[in-house]
Amino acid sequence: MLGMEQAWTVSGGAFRETEREAEEVYEVELKFPLTDAPAVERALGRLAARFEPSIDQVDRYFAHPSREFAETDEALRLRRTGDTLAITWKGPRIGRAAKTRREIELPLAAIPESIGPMPTLEAWTGLLEALGFRLVREVEKRRRPARISWRGATVDLAWDRVAGLGDFLELEILAGEEGIPLAVELLESLATEIGCGPAERKSYLELLLGKVGNAG
Repeated sequence: MLGMEQAWTVSGGAFRETEREAEEVYEVELKFPLTDAPAVERALGRLAARFEPSIDQVDRYFAHPSREFAETDEALRLRRTGDTLAITWKGPRIGRAAKTRREIELPLAAIPESIGPMPTLEAWTGLLEALGFRLVREVEKRRRPARISWRGATVDLAWDRVAGLGDFLELEILAGEEGIPLAVELLESLATEIGCGPAERKSYLELLLGKVGNAG
């Protein structure tokens, strides 16, 4: 999730603004490696994309003690964004055209300035490890969140600079189950308009683990 409190949800073939908790919705996301970042940025400017200040994020992914997430296509993530922390469960992906999945994200306590970010992140990591979870990999990135209006909907964007991978653009919208095909079509049309190439279906974690495997 890109962190917006409200989002445009696709339901019954129409777009409407809704609170995330109002109904069970799915996160529909397309992610693109940026081979020509200046051209994409100019296209976003022509469409009046509203960028927010950049934020630094650290994501820690964990393996389950008795369930193989690689087989069930799930993920458990601790995320630090500035002075805030959240824990997220990601369900199995649905379909092939986009990365569509159910997510449950819960905010954790804010970090006092006198303590600093690392002790709290380390403490939550220690708790999960004490319960049998195993830290798999840490993913660091600088994110520029944005929103853009497209074909009657508001789409969340994230321009990510991922350590070890480079620059990517994520397009995201929420959809009810029946609205997933329409949401995918909308994101694909926006990606074509701004000049993105082929979408990358793998997560940043999968891409980084793949680089390690290929290097070995």
